[in-house]
Amino acid sequence: MDPITVFDKERHVFFLQVMLDSLPAEYETQEINTLTLAYFAVSALKILDALDLVDKVQIVNWVLSFQAHPKDESELKNGMGSSMDFMGRKVLSTQMPIQSFMPTHIGAETDLRFVYCAAAICSMCDNWIGMDKGKAKDYIVQCQSYDGGFGLVPGSESHGGATYCAVAALQLMGFIEDDILNKFRPSSVINVPMLVEWSMQRQAADGGFNGRANKPSDTCYAFWVGGVLKMLGAYQLLDRVALRRFLLSCQSQYGGFTKFPENMLPELYHSYYGFSALSLLEEPGLNPLCVELGFPL
Repeated sequence: MDPITVFDKERHVFFLQVMLDSLPAEYETQEINTLTLAYFAVSALKILDALDLVDKVQIVNWVLSFQAHPKDESELKNGMGSSMDFMGRKVLSTQMPIQSFMPTHIGAETDLRFVYCAAAICSMCDNWIGMDKGKAKDYIVQCQSYDGGFGLVPGSESHGGATYCAVAALQLMGFIEDDILNKFRPSSVINVPMLVEWSMQRQAADGGFNGRANKPSDTCYAFWVGGVLKMLGAYQLLDRVALRRFLLSCQSQYGGFTKFPENMLPELYHSYYGFSALSLLEEPGLNPLCVELGFPL
């Protein structure tokens, strides 16, 4: 079997099942991220159309065991409540005067990652009471750099992950249309032509994508930057054959994906975004994605 040309779906499914059953010792330092790791494994199985292998009841009960249920509003800052309105006010409590968000109510970073998280939560809950969309939009616009990409904060270097967060958040909030380039409607919010040019420059000679200028190609940016191009209606501009070749060169013999082709061992983060990138490429047998939310349909 030639790993450069063949997508080894069965091996990938087996890898994900093993990760769900028992994480390797190397993941011990990621104890606080167990929900995220489970998300990557379960969602990857959904992309691979193998979700029937998951014990859904067991996983749902495990996830719900982490939920905090405040007794009243005085405990708002200590965890989410069970009602949508309470959740909305929880999100609002993390929005800062500078229009950004932070992950907790005190003493944390504020940047585009958390603006996107807030927009994603409000969108999935169909409840925007917890977010001032106008202020959030203003903050995102300030993060667009001179080269067309977005930095995590105003004035910072353009970055593939930050750019995805910016574009996806603006789309979720309704400030830019899906597939805007193909609808021939200019955006008054951000500079779309410069953004497309910057995103296209992220595809390197080896076919993969990098997150910043002068950085090597990395599996995950095939989704982060590829997703931006997909949302803007410019995905057809990239070299899809070369990108698929790069992604398959990152397949591990154990299943899953590595960050770089020369790496030996796979891990869940790059595996999930490798599968996501191949879904964007419409690899046969893979389920499609909701690009702006980054999960399979």
